[in-house]
Amino acid sequence: MRYLYVIVAVLGLLACKNEPKTISDTQITQTPEVKPSVLLQTFKYKEGQDPIISVHRGGKGLKNYPENSLETLKYVSDSISAIFEIDVAKTKDDVLVLLHDSSIDRTTTGTGSLINQTYNEVLAYHLKDDYGKVTPYKIPLFSEVLKWAKANNVVLTVDIKKSVGIKSVIAAIRAEQAEDVCVIITYDMQQALAAYKLAPDLLLSVSARNMKEFNRILNSSIPSQNLLAFTGTRLSSDDLFKAIHKEGIKTILGTLGNLDKQAEARGDSLYKVWHKKGVDVFATDRPFAAAKALQLIE
Repeated sequence: MRYLYVIVAVLGLLACKNEPKTISDTQITQTPEVKPSVLLQTFKYKEGQDPIISVHRGGKGLKNYPENSLETLKYVSDSISAIFEIDVAKTKDDVLVLLHDSSIDRTTTGTGSLINQTYNEVLAYHLKDDYGKVTPYKIPLFSEVLKWAKANNVVLTVDIKKSVGIKSVIAAIRAEQAEDVCVIITYDMQQALAAYKLAPDLLLSVSARNMKEFNRILNSSIPSQNLLAFTGTRLSSDDLFKAIHKEGIKTILGTLGNLDKQAEARGDSLYKVWHKKGVDVFATDRPFAAAKALQLIE
């Protein structure tokens, strides 16, 4: 009988050892803590700070230097202090690259939609500048640009094209540990909330073109420290800029297009006027002219 008890006890121990472990609800929902991006502090609004130039599409209208090109980013960055707006798209085989259009016709020597071609196929083409001149440069990998930005402490504002999920872009940023140099661009509250849920540690550019949009942001679950307020491509009221600054949030104005043309026609001193109005970041197609007018370069 004693041996029978021993056998039962051993079997009981084996059963406990092989029994699958259960996970509590808190363990299932718990996510690892992430360190907030340094941009949450460095991009916090403070009165008297210098304006910032944001180079649209990584540099447009430059001879021999195509938009959304790593070589163009390097060229502009060597000349002026700036941040860079870039466009992230994906190939047929889900490789993330820099490209603004859905088609490669305008900016490369190839034709057709990017989503219908693999990355290796795209590598056969060369980038063209805005004047149609073929350059030696290729469509860059998003990961390559992230590596360069991190190594040189250059901030990127990341415009995610419709073919790409926010989740995959954030995963790429995390893979390169580039959280401290990336701002995620969003265009509406749904996108902003989705981005914040996935990456509460990152700075987000969120549309705030009027008080209605800005109040919607303030009433959301996104903390003000995570926000960069995009006020659109037209000048907003002074009251909007004041309200945004009151919350410790910087503003970004898209001068690209009509406002850049106004400055070119009427005088680059307009950039100074707009800065005094409350513009902190200038998203521009004229980075050199704007930087000179704002006395960021000699």
